[in-house]
Amino acid sequence: MNDLTGKTAVVTGGNSGIGYATAKYFKAAGAKVIITGRDADKVATAAFELEVTGIVADALNLTAIDKLVAQVNNEFGNIDILFVNAGIFSPAPIGHISEEMFDNQMGINFKGAVFSTEKFLPIINDGGSIINLSSINAYTGMPNTAIYAASKAALNAYTRTAATELAPRNIRVNSVNPGPVATPIFGKTGMPEEQLNEFAAAMQNRIPLKRFGQPEDIAKLVTFLASDDASFITGSEYNIDGGINVNPILS
Repeated sequence: MNDLTGKTAVVTGGNSGIGYATAKYFKAAGAKVIITGRDADKVATAAFELEVTGIVADALNLTAIDKLVAQVNNEFGNIDILFVNAGIFSPAPIGHISEEMFDNQMGINFKGAVFSTEKFLPIINDGGSIINLSSINAYTGMPNTAIYAASKAALNAYTRTAATELAPRNIRVNSVNPGPVATPIFGKTGMPEEQLNEFAAAMQNRIPLKRFGQPEDIAKLVTFLASDDASFITGSEYNIDGGINVNPILS
């Protein structure tokens, strides 16, 4: 099950959270793994811990993505799996959305994701798998998430079209939509710790399974989608959210 032996995988934003956990699962399944991230120290530490290759690359910078693709191709040749995971979450209510906040979130979560696929595509083997990390926020209408949600909704739309267009090469393209997951992304929002704790408690109470997801929960699904066990799955979106998306007013 989920055998990735002989496959080469790239995980963007692989130095923490869901990306880190997925890189770990990919490696355990037999893949050669390359992780990327913006922070050189964090990438180096994660790569050492995971015993994988780490390359510094900013998903917001298309030149950096070009250099990343060239380095991967030079050192590993073609790849089989691309997990487009790099992303940011910056909450703000309507009426308080700055141009900088818009540009950063759309730039990393959508533009960076799109061009990660576009630029890696020439070196993805036929029969490969692309998995985009999206979010149930694409559908929930959750307050303070307008731009984040829009970036993820756009990514899901791109995923569906990419799946259709890449089918002749037997390259499968799918999205994973996590609900609340215990990752460092929330700590990077700038919210005070007390406010973060209140937010987490309120959110957990709304989840039917009464817990946050763990990065490993998402990593297991991504590893399945990357494997030949999912060879008949493309253009799909998988909600992995403890049931919150089907019970949005649960208390």
